[in-house]
Amino acid sequence: MRKNTLFQVVSQHFCDNLIQHIAKRDKKSLKAAFFFGIKDNNSLIQSQSITKGLNRIIMLSLVKRAGYLAVGVQTYGGGLWHTWFDRDLTVAGRAMIREEKGGSVSYSHRLVRIEEPIMRVPTLASHLDRGVNDGFKVNTQSHLLPVLATSVKVELNKEFAENGLAEKTTNKSRHHAFLLQMIANKLRCQPDQICDFELQACDTQPNLVFCFSFQMRNIWNRVILNLIMALIDATSSDNDLENESGVRMVALFDHEEVGSNSAEGAGSLAMLDALSRITYSFTSASKMLAKAIQRSFLVSADMAHALHPNYMEKHEESHQPKLHRGLVIKHNANQRYATNAVTSFIFREIAVKHNLPIQDFVVRNDMPCGSTISPILASGVGICTVDVGAPQLSMHSIREMCAVDDVKHSYEHFKAFFHKSSQLDTKISVDT
Repeated sequence: MRKNTLFQVVSQHFCDNLIQHIAKRDKKSLKAAFFFGIKDNNSLIQSQSITKGLNRIIMLSLVKRAGYLAVGVQTYGGGLWHTWFDRDLTVAGRAMIREEKGGSVSYSHRLVRIEEPIMRVPTLASHLDRGVNDGFKVNTQSHLLPVLATSVKVELNKEFAENGLAEKTTNKSRHHAFLLQMIANKLRCQPDQICDFELQACDTQPNLVFCFSFQMRNIWNRVILNLIMALIDATSSDNDLENESGVRMVALFDHEEVGSNSAEGAGSLAMLDALSRITYSFTSASKMLAKAIQRSFLVSADMAHALHPNYMEKHEESHQPKLHRGLVIKHNANQRYATNAVTSFIFREIAVKHNLPIQDFVVRNDMPCGSTISPILASGVGICTVDVGAPQLSMHSIREMCAVDDVKHSYEHFKAFFHKSSQLDTKISVDT
C-alpha cells in the first residue's frame, strides 16, 4: 500500500467506491441505501484520527545551513522521533494551484506525492557523539531538519539555478526553488502557479508483510480502509438493508493526536451536525434526534499496544494483547476509554457469534493510560461507546508493525458489526 496522507486516503478509498460527496452548504436531501460524505476541504467528516506523529512542512520551509539545503518541518503529535533518522523520505499532501482560462482566474487544490526519495535526516557519527548509545536525545528543533540537497549541487543544476522557472514564483522566499520545481513537475504546472501547499514528510520504504508500515497510525490506512470496505460490503445489496432499522455510518476525524479541538476534530460540532442532518432528512419530529442518539452505538476504532517480547513488564499480567489474536477491547476505570460492560458485551458477542478472536487491554496501575476520541464523543454527543483497536508494536514510530491476520480480523469484525449490531441491540435491556 502506498504511503499517503489523509487527502490521498479520502480520494482513493471514498471517491473510488462511488461514495457521494455532499458539501456542507449543499441543500441536497439524503436518501436511504446510498453513501454520503459531508465534505470539508477534502476531509470527510465521517471514526478515528488519521494523522499521527508526523513531520509537516512549515509555511517558511527554506533553511540553509553549512552548504546544505534543509527543509523546515514542525513535529505533529507524539512521535518516536529517533526512528526518523537515516530514512529515505519524500513528501505528500496537497497544493493550492492558480489557473487562468480566458482571462478568468480560479483556484483549486491538487493532490501530490513525489514517489522517489528526496530528503533524509542524517544521524551524527558515533565518533562525534561517544555517549549516543547511552541515551539518544533528539532536539526536535535542530536535529530533525531533513536535508534536501547540497547548495553546490543545486547551483550546478541549471534547471534549479537562479534563473530557473521556480525562482519566478512568489514562494521563492518561503520555500526552496528546488522543492517547488519538483512539486510543479509532479503536478504538471509551473512553479509560479503554486500558491501554497500542505505537505507531510513520508517514509518511502514499501510496506512489507508482517506487516510493517509507514505510520500505520498516521493514516492507520488499513483500519480506515477496513471500516470503509466493511460498510460498503455490508450494504452492497438491497437485502442487506431490508431489515435494518438504523443508519450505518463511518465517521473519520482529524487532529486526535493534538487534542481534537479543530473544525475537523472530534471536539467540534461535526458529529452532532452530521447526525442531525441525517436524522432530519427522514423526519421533522423535534425529539427524534435525541431518541436516535439514545439508540445509537459507537465503535471507536484505533490501535492497541501489543505485548512486546523485550518489555513484557510493561503490560498488566492478565491483559496482554498479542499479534494475530484479533481486535482488542480497551478498558479504563478513569474514562480514558469509554468502554462499559454493555458496550463491551455487544462487541464481544458479535465476535463470538462469528467465531472471531477478541482480546482485552487494561493498563497497569503504575503507568499512565493513553486515550482516544471516544470520551470526547461519548460525553459530547451522548452515544454508548466501546473502545477497540488492532494490536501493534512500535506505536508512533516511523515504521509501525502489526500482523496481517489482525487486518483481516478487523475487517470481518466491523462487517459483522454492521450486519448484526441492530438485531443484537433489540435483545438487550439495561433499564430493568
